[in-house]
Parts: sequence; structure tokens; C-alpha cells
Amino acid sequence: MSVLGHYSYWITVILMVAGLYIVIARGNLIKKLIGLSIFQTSVYLLYIAPGKLIGGTAPIVADGFKLYSNPLPHVLILTAIVVGVATLALGLAIVVRIREAYGAIEEDEILAADRDRGAGA
Repeated sequence: MSVLGHYSYWITVILMVAGLYIVIARGNLIKKLIGLSIFQTSVYLLYIAPGKLIGGTAPIVADGFKLYSNPLPHVLILTAIVVGVATLALGLAIVVRIREAYGAIEEDEILAADRDRGAGA
């Protein structure tokens, strides 16, 4: 099979690299959370891609069907999506609290304000 035949894996790798880059390279906490969500989405795709077989049916035993798709990756990803949404909501709530405490959501501004508070004490 050619390299182009694995396009879903290429998309997964591109999303994974983009999400990881955003998490590492950006100082804005909201952008970091978006990068984390993109990274999580790439992991979802990585699990779901091999779960669907071309020509496969739902795993219900019946006459005339020999190839079945595995439903387990889809079920696991549904759970992972719920956990990912809850994690994102918690992260946004923490960013709101950080904004209230420091008046900023940029990492360098928060660290500078924290250093100033430590030096003034």
C-alpha cells in the first residue's frame, strides 16, 4: 500500500505535531488549551482509524457476514471525548481564576507578577 493510502495517519501526525507545537511555543494559556484539544483530537483519530475495516459490518453475527469492525475503539473514544471536554472546562475555569488573580493570561506576565510579589514580601 502506498504512502497516500495511509492519509488518516498523516492527518493524525500533522494534528499531533501542530497541537504539541502550540502547547510548547505559545505563552497564552487559552492558546495552550486549544493546542491541547488539537493534540487530543489527533489521539482520537489514531485510535479510531484502525477500528473501522472497509467492508466490515457491525459485530452482530449473521449469515453472509465474515468481516466485522471492532467497536471497542469507538466506545473508548466516546469516553475520552467526555473526559477531554471536562478537562478543557476545568482548564478554562483555572485560566479565569488566574486572570482574576494576576490580571493576565500570558505566561511571561504571570511569572513576572509572581516574581514581583515574591520580591516585595
